[in-house]
Amino acid sequence: MRITYYGHACFGVEIASRHLLFDPFISGNPKARGLIDPSTVPADFILLTHGHEDHVLDAETIAKRTGAKIISNFEIVSWYGAKGIEGHPMNVGGSWQFPFGKVKMVSAIHSSTMPDGTTGGVPAGFVIESPEGNFYIAGDTSLTYDMKLIPLSTKLDFAILPIGDNFTMNAEDAAIAAEWVEVERVIPCHYDTFGYIEIDKTQARSAFAKRTIDLHFLNIGETIEATEL
Repeated sequence: MRITYYGHACFGVEIASRHLLFDPFISGNPKARGLIDPSTVPADFILLTHGHEDHVLDAETIAKRTGAKIISNFEIVSWYGAKGIEGHPMNVGGSWQFPFGKVKMVSAIHSSTMPDGTTGGVPAGFVIESPEGNFYIAGDTSLTYDMKLIPLSTKLDFAILPIGDNFTMNAEDAAIAAEWVEVERVIPCHYDTFGYIEIDKTQARSAFAKRTIDLHFLNIGETIEATEL
């Protein structure tokens, strides 16, 4: 399993030679400008946690270029379906077996509106189970007790959690989340992109270290093997 960080909350994950792309916000991300060219980003499946522009901005362009299928809630998949983009609709609590592995949508506490103001349905996170490893990508969320349900059904190898505060959990709450989902390795996201979510990385690492959890920051454009976490 190879993980590429495209900035903000956007990740590419390669599993079984298939490219999963989560929450593509690249062309509008000032931190990714000059580092990532959206026209070169691969995708076989695009997974969208919710409808905010900083999570879906490049989804349409990339999906039309690559032929990727969008995986998200019913409202978001329907919104893209009206644009001629194929999708697989899901909802919180449901799961489906895809060619790369199993996807389960889990709850997230946030809001969700599409760029044109229409409803984006309920926000969610994803739990991915595959022969190459299992992980949880939380999307935008506060700390929620529902996270304790995840390890009851899935043994995770790592989690991708927001730590930027203001719109989502901060590092202290995210460290608790990591403990609740029973992981020792976390890749952070949703920080430093805008002024509202600028963080102190030293303090963030300390919050996780207190719970004996490794917080692994990735540089934009960096690719690693999951085993390197």
